[in-house]
Amino acid sequence: MKWLELFGRLKSAVIGMVHVRALPGTPLGQMKMPQIIEEACREATIYRDAGLDGVIIENMHDVPYSFSVGPEVCACMTSVSAAVRGVCPSMPLGVQILSSANQQALAVALASGLDFIRAEGFVFSHVADEGLLHACAGDLLRYRKQMGAEHVQIFTDIKKKHSSHALTSDVSIEETAQAAEFFLSDGLIITGTATGAQADPRELREVSQSVRIPVLIGSGVTCDNMERYLDANGMIVGSYFKENGNWAKAVDPERVKRFMEKLRELRQRVDQ
Repeated sequence: MKWLELFGRLKSAVIGMVHVRALPGTPLGQMKMPQIIEEACREATIYRDAGLDGVIIENMHDVPYSFSVGPEVCACMTSVSAAVRGVCPSMPLGVQILSSANQQALAVALASGLDFIRAEGFVFSHVADEGLLHACAGDLLRYRKQMGAEHVQIFTDIKKKHSSHALTSDVSIEETAQAAEFFLSDGLIITGTATGAQADPRELREVSQSVRIPVLIGSGVTCDNMERYLDANGMIVGSYFKENGNWAKAVDPERVKRFMEKLRELRQRVDQ
């Protein structure tokens, strides 16, 4: 199983978010690339030293997001990703480029030596903050094949946050999951309604029972609710690890340490 080979455990792998500071050319961009890279590496090192199972790098500060992602974004994200790989040489690393720049993320992952990407809009159309987003699975997997990047896994959001799914209101989350599995997703990501919002544990159970590929929780996991999500293959944690639980702040080492200490205790109970 590719998941087990990458993360070394089947359940409750923790993937920490590095929210890259606003890149040059974006509305909030102020920092120079050396500063941006240094900050990303600092946060990745905190995650590495705390014993997280993986890290994902994302250009979350590049608001407002656009479907037209320029070459400068790919160049900057490649520089950041390669630097993070340098400080985390043996850690599973991934990347997401907003908004829905999934082919660009694959290219960055391949160039930087990363292991996976997080992809939006894999199956079924939906209306996101940025506009109407159409399914991309066919083009994305063909691009991965042509690039020689089939070792880069693609974890895909279903019924994703910050979106309206009225277009597919007659399609359940289980049916969406099964469609993504049929279209060769390497893993599914379930979220709440927004960044930091808790995912529904019932959806985790239902989706996990309906597919045979890994299922991850992609938002809202905290030290207080992690017990609800231990059956997930992975938990992507961003907001909770930040100062005051605010995704836009810097990573707080004490919050990371507290989270991982509790998780290790829970894992030991489950393993006994």
